Amino acid sequence: MEIFDILISTILLRPYVFVLLGFYLIAGSVQLGLKRIAVFTILAYFIAFISEYASTRIGFPYGFYYYTGETHGKELFISNVPFMDSLSYSFLGYFSYSLALLIVSPVTRKGCKFGLSHPPWYSKKVLVIAAILFVLQDVLIDPISLRGSKWFLGQIYFYPEEGMYFGVPLSNFFGWLLVGLAIVYCFQKLDNRMGWSKEFAGNALMGPILYFLNMVFILSVTFYIGEYVIGIISFSIFSILIFITILKIRHAFLISTNG
Repeated sequence: MEIFDILISTILLRPYVFVLLGFYLIAGSVQLGLKRIAVFTILAYFIAFISEYASTRIGFPYGFYYYTGETHGKELFISNVPFMDSLSYSFLGYFSYSLALLIVSPVTRKGCKFGLSHPPWYSKKVLVIAAILFVLQDVLIDPISLRGSKWFLGQIYFYPEEGMYFGVPLSNFFGWLLVGLAIVYCFQKLDNRMGWSKEFAGNALMGPILYFLNMVFILSVTFYIGEYVIGIISFSIFSILIFITILKIRHAFLISTNG
């Protein structure tokens, strides 16, 4: 009963994370299939947890940071790390991977459905772009999460020394790059070895749409709490990425229309 109670409490405390998680599982199942998205989720969670556990003890890969423990008893923790925090890497990783595939692959259109023509599941280019997109999500997220006391997140963690980027140390972004590379690389290798990708190449837009919706949410919080300088920088990143994505989709739309 205690485990059940803490799970219910976790959902009530972090409903927005569970909403994103639900959309992620739907989008990932459509594009990758149930087996592959389940593997991606488990793989990303364990890599994320190990990275967070290590960083709060030895300062690698993100640099030193610490969870306040303010929500102990209100949400599920694995050791000193909130369960939902590590789990969020799964959907953030998938959103980045899916958008990278869209950017790199030839896009096809049939009616309202956009697909990928021969998606380069194991491409090094996809790996690198996905890792960069993964970091860019954190460039928006981390400064605002660090100011969680100003909104409903709460002050769940802190850095012992104030970092250069609005309190966030640059080592944090380096860590996100390493972890993003590790998640996508390990998934690519396992996916290739098992041959799962031969069966699926579903709707190409659901993951990228969720990538940008998550950014819109973070941008909304950023301006809501009055962090306008962070908001302007974050909005610039968002605008460049969505412009590139719209150009890619427009190109596929024009080809299908003229064809």
